[in-house]
Amino acid sequence: MFKKWPIFLLLLFSFHSYSQTLTLKDAIERGVFNYGTIKAKSKYLAASKETIKQTKTDYLPNVTLSAQQDYGTVNGQNGPLYGFGGYGVASSGLPLPQQNWNAAFGALYLVNVNWEVFSFGRIRERINLSKVESERSAKDLDQETFQQKIKIAAAYLNLLASQRLIVSQQKNLERATVFHNTAAARVKNGLLAGVDSTLAYAEVSRAVIALNQLKDRAKEENNKLVALMGVGIEDFVLDSSFVRRVPKAILSNAVTLNPVLQYYKSRVDAGKQSLKLYKKEYYPTVNLIGIYQTRGSGFSPEYASNQHAFSQNYLDGISPDRQNYLFGIGLTWNLTSIARTGKKVTAQQYTVSGLQDEYDVIDQQLKTQLDAAEAKIKFALNNYNEAPKQVRAARQAYLQKTTLYKNGLTNLVDVTQALYALNRAEIDSDIIYTNVWQSLLMKAAASGDFDLFINEF
Repeated sequence: MFKKWPIFLLLLFSFHSYSQTLTLKDAIERGVFNYGTIKAKSKYLAASKETIKQTKTDYLPNVTLSAQQDYGTVNGQNGPLYGFGGYGVASSGLPLPQQNWNAAFGALYLVNVNWEVFSFGRIRERINLSKVESERSAKDLDQETFQQKIKIAAAYLNLLASQRLIVSQQKNLERATVFHNTAAARVKNGLLAGVDSTLAYAEVSRAVIALNQLKDRAKEENNKLVALMGVGIEDFVLDSSFVRRVPKAILSNAVTLNPVLQYYKSRVDAGKQSLKLYKKEYYPTVNLIGIYQTRGSGFSPEYASNQHAFSQNYLDGISPDRQNYLFGIGLTWNLTSIARTGKKVTAQQYTVSGLQDEYDVIDQQLKTQLDAAEAKIKFALNNYNEAPKQVRAARQAYLQKTTLYKNGLTNLVDVTQALYALNRAEIDSDIIYTNVWQSLLMKAAASGDFDLFINEF
């Protein structure tokens, strides 16, 4: 019983900064919640949903209210005029024989309605495009979340394997230390040559170096998990209770549409919808228009014959006393846009074809990964059954060699080889047990069904 204490104390010292046990589900939940890219894509999805609402308002007519109150002269002149860049004065009055500076207030109030009542399906296709783009954002969020879960689970298993290797290597160090102490005692009593003690100490040094290398690797794996979880630097102690059992779903043949593949399919769908919208640009636009206008002026109707018939009173100028209305229907068709639209459609057709090619590549890659995962599962299960046999045989051989050595019936080389064989068997066992779960994770990643893996916990 007391011989086990050094291992316990060393592990306690090595993991002194560990907090409570971190389960795989907790690691995934924290990692998904903290991951910045997932947060960003969640907001992109929310924005795309608002865009759908905004696009639906394109069905509404444009209603413009306008009011202006001015002060100025109303000299008119016969002749052509064009206001370049929109700069022109809309003053209207008599074309008098000479300039005068009579000025009064004036006002204009109007309501303008312009309704694109028929656009040959352009508005409908714009709404459909906003919907498929929102769906693409949703699929992008799903695939990002799925891949993040896979990455965290893989990092968790890698760190768990490293920590288990540290335990196995610590056992090997303890065995090497005990053996060295035995050899040193026998050398001291003159029962063995001094070189045996020296060689036994070399094995202790080798075991220490191997242990430090594993600790270094475990630290690297720990920090990878820290980065994926988006938490502060800390050393995790992981739940290893599941490692030695075979997952129930490892032989499941259930296959779903992979979230990564769904995302690439949504890109193709969005491209096709854009193509439909571009084709609608070949057609004209039909608009209904309606305008109601009222004006006020400080110039009286007699101003044509009497240039003194005006008032500079503000209220007289802004009070409306003339109204006009207009209703109409118009068709707008930019014929030169047909040629431009044709090139736009052709370019989008190439884009859709390229998106389809990318989808096909990902589809093929995932099928290949799934086949590799199935093979990995098969080999992992075979190794799982062989690992205990290897460890038992190695332990028996080590026990035999150390017993023979203590009785002077074998040499140090045979004991060293048995020690190495036992250490290798224990390390192989740790790796093999973890590989079973890694193969299931690989299958979950390729099949697109993360529940296949996480439901085991």
